[in-house]
Amino acid sequence: MGKNILNDLSLKMGRRNFLKLASLGAGVGATSMFASTNTLREATNDEIKNPFPGSKKVKTICSICSAGCGIVAEVHNGVWVRQDVAQDHPISEGSHCCKGIDQIDLVKSKQRVKFPLKKVAGKWQRISWEKAISEISEKMLKLREENGPDVAMFLGSAKFNLQQAFYFRKFAAMWGTNNIDHVARI
Repeated sequence: MGKNILNDLSLKMGRRNFLKLASLGAGVGATSMFASTNTLREATNDEIKNPFPGSKKVKTICSICSAGCGIVAEVHNGVWVRQDVAQDHPISEGSHCCKGIDQIDLVKSKQRVKFPLKKVAGKWQRISWEKAISEISEKMLKLREENGPDVAMFLGSAKFNLQQAFYFRKFAAMWGTNNIDHVARI
């Protein structure tokens, strides 16, 4: 009972915890370096009121799902810089879901694929839309020929409107399968 509690505690630190603390210390050091110089300045009153002078507001809709909630996008020099909810929109009535609030980040993401890519010898290469569609359709037809139509599963999207969902279901039927579901169930 007379043991010292400090003797029971392990004073060893693992490599992972050391790296976490070291990176935290480096981050604090870097930010305090900027804070102690004149690198940053206070924003002017005009910059606070309007950080993007000359920008225009464009009413649009969210493309996350097919509900069509309203967004007011602020565009400056052709770039979407801010967004707000459309207060007068009949569907969203001035609100967004958590995905709609993040719509601007999805559009501006550096990870967003904007054209077809194909991995050749371990590296991604840009290919034409015609080549992408041709290669994918050839592979799909070969799979169906070798394994039958139930080799494929068609997964619908929350972005489909009524007409798109109808044509998607018709395509699965034309393919010859009833293997169709919706992304919301996954």
